[in-house]
Amino acid sequence: MTAAAPLRPPAGRQGPGSVPGALVEALALAFVRRAGGVTAGEHRGAGVGAGTELAQLRPYQPGDDVRQLDPAATARTGIPHVRQQVPERLLTTWLVVDLSPSMAFGTADRLKSDVADGVIDVLGSLAVRRGGRVGLITYGAPTARLLPPRGGRGARVGLRRALDEGVAPDGAGGEPLARVAIRLGRLARQRSLLVVVSDFAGPPAWARPLAALAARHTVLAVEVRDPRERELPPVGRLALVDPETGARVEADTRDRRLRERFARAAAEERGAVAAALRRAGVEHVVLSTAGAWARELGRRLA
Repeated sequence: MTAAAPLRPPAGRQGPGSVPGALVEALALAFVRRAGGVTAGEHRGAGVGAGTELAQLRPYQPGDDVRQLDPAATARTGIPHVRQQVPERLLTTWLVVDLSPSMAFGTADRLKSDVADGVIDVLGSLAVRRGGRVGLITYGAPTARLLPPRGGRGARVGLRRALDEGVAPDGAGGEPLARVAIRLGRLARQRSLLVVVSDFAGPPAWARPLAALAARHTVLAVEVRDPRERELPPVGRLALVDPETGARVEADTRDRRLRERFARAAAEERGAVAAALRRAGVEHVVLSTAGAWARELGRRLA
């Protein structure tokens, strides 16, 4: 029995780059909307506690937080009264990230895995705001990683450590998204926000499992692309390697008809992915390794 191929940071790793603070704040509003409107006052929590929707007014008792004193009720009755609010319901976010070999590809400003890291970092930080929790599932690598939902700074540290392990080497694929989606359906018992970050390479065998998830949860698919996956440049003979299988192919990119067939096949594949996600009821955002991925994410979610 051979050991599973280890993950490794891909060559040419640039990192996701900086994300402006103002953009993060704008994304925070879009993030809440995509979570199904889980804001104070829309979903009642159990009991009373910290929140923004009034649950009750009652006379002050020693030990109560004086910051919760209600001036109007106190003046009206002549007895100090405190406010108690309905606690906000905590949002659970599941982040599903593709660590398959194809995510190590990139010919523009960064690799696809760099963009994925940035998306996970930004959405992870937004997920733990207001007491929320975030969990992580990786797939596409020989060894999958599951981080149960948790909140606070520790949640972000766990996400960062998991992604720092890198992606699978060429030809060392792992569990497909379809199986991960089925497993996630068993793990996510309460309505949650599910975010899948992937290049969605290959046939859309994941369509039906994602549709089942979308029937119970809010599902967002973040597709990461590279410009060279859409068209071949006329640069002569190229030796190409399929990262998923490790197969090697040689092609003469000076052949115009070859370039046209490649572009047509790439467009049909991306069209099939978009159509499958649309039929599944999944919101679809496309990011590129070229340009400011964070601004595009903000624009698409706004």
